[in-house]
Amino acid sequence: MEDFINQLLTSVRGIWKYRWPAIGIAWLVAMGAWIRIASLPDNFQTSARVFVDTQTILKPLLSGMTSVPNVEQQVAIMSRTLLSRPNIERVIRMVDMDLSSNTAREHEQQVEDLLSKIKIASTGSYDIYTITYSNSNPRLVRDVVQSLLTIFVEGSFKGKKGESQQAVQFIDDQIKTYEDRLAAAENTVKEFKMAHNTLLPRQGIDYGVQVLMSADALNTAKLELMEAEQVRNAIKSQTTGDEPILGELSPAAIVNPEIDERISALNKNLDTLRLQYTELHPDIVSTKRLVQQLEQRKVEEEKSRPANADPGKNYSPMLQQLKVALTEADAKVAAAKVRVVEMGARHARLEAQSQAVPEAESQLAALNRDYLINKENYEKLISRREVAKLSGDLSQTTEMMSFKIIDPPTVPMRPVGPNRALLYSGALLGALIVGTAAALLISQIRPTFLSPAELRTITGLPVLGTVTMNWTPAQQTKRRRGKAGFGAALACLLLSYSGVMASTLLQ
Repeated sequence: MEDFINQLLTSVRGIWKYRWPAIGIAWLVAMGAWIRIASLPDNFQTSARVFVDTQTILKPLLSGMTSVPNVEQQVAIMSRTLLSRPNIERVIRMVDMDLSSNTAREHEQQVEDLLSKIKIASTGSYDIYTITYSNSNPRLVRDVVQSLLTIFVEGSFKGKKGESQQAVQFIDDQIKTYEDRLAAAENTVKEFKMAHNTLLPRQGIDYGVQVLMSADALNTAKLELMEAEQVRNAIKSQTTGDEPILGELSPAAIVNPEIDERISALNKNLDTLRLQYTELHPDIVSTKRLVQQLEQRKVEEEKSRPANADPGKNYSPMLQQLKVALTEADAKVAAAKVRVVEMGARHARLEAQSQAVPEAESQLAALNRDYLINKENYEKLISRREVAKLSGDLSQTTEMMSFKIIDPPTVPMRPVGPNRALLYSGALLGALIVGTAAALLISQIRPTFLSPAELRTITGLPVLGTVTMNWTPAQQTKRRRGKAGFGAALACLLLSYSGVMASTLLQ
């Protein structure tokens, strides 16, 4: 510790010995630094704050009808991309900075300078954005911030108009394609139905039901033919004069209009029941028993009827009526036979085509399925097109967001930089440090033993004694003047510092 103190004292003596070079160098450094600081251009800064209100009543009203654009995300993206190169070049053109650039290098320098000095800050919770710019020209500062604010508002309102138009155009092209597909599918279905008209269902009735209905119609026609033949035979027996033999009477040969009508109705009902049930079903058994009872009743009534012994019956008006009735009965029999033949042929044709019905129905189902898929997609595209148009209109409307300028950009009256007071103080401190360091360096270059202890330490030799300097009055006066001059030089340096600080504070 003692060595350190001795070394420190030695350095201080050396600096004091070369104090005049130190003060001179300090003066030169301080004056040069102060002049350079005074020549620095003023730096003006302005800012603008804008509030983006994205809470609009259109959102809840249209949320179920269309895709509402995310205006918060849109504004956030615009704020992040505001400092893109195209926007900066647009700002340069808007404030006429491009007039001062003659080369591509100067233009590039202007772009880089703007990018480095423009600051954009936001508060995510309140949607408040701040745009700040600083430059030596106060009017240019205001114009740049105003231009950026204009680009920010225009870019936010621009939205996705181009994307919406492209989406609508794409959907229109798809709608046209599906219209062609629907027309082709409709023609295919129509041609298939025309080619397989007899095999396809009619009015909700499939081919199997048509076959059953044809069988029912054939059975009904056969039954009607049998009834017509029985009626004809009965009338014929009356006209030929043949008397029925009571012991050999057949229920079908006996004419009893009332009972025949009831038996015919029961037989029709029985045929219908046979299509649904077996012969052992209670309804079928009871119906057959009732038919047998009615036929037995016909026979009993015929037996109880008195014999007709009129010899002139062939010439009676009744006989003439019977002949007319016989003619009508023959006509009915002939018509019934034709109907049976036609029904049989139709039923046979249906049964012959029944093997091709499943294939035709399968093909028709496939055609209808393709048609329904195309129709469903077509209807969806129609609705989506309207949604896309409405969404595009929403992204362009100014009602989805509103901009409120909280602090508009203004022309700054006082510069924000540079901080000359701090720079002046730093320059003075630096000048004193440089002067002191210069004095210390000179003392090291031109070493001098300033004390017996230093001499003994460096040489290692014992110091027997010292010779004291006896200053004459003239020398003492000179020394006092030197100290006073050094003090005056240092005081003038401090006064100069006070002057430059005062000039800074008065600006």
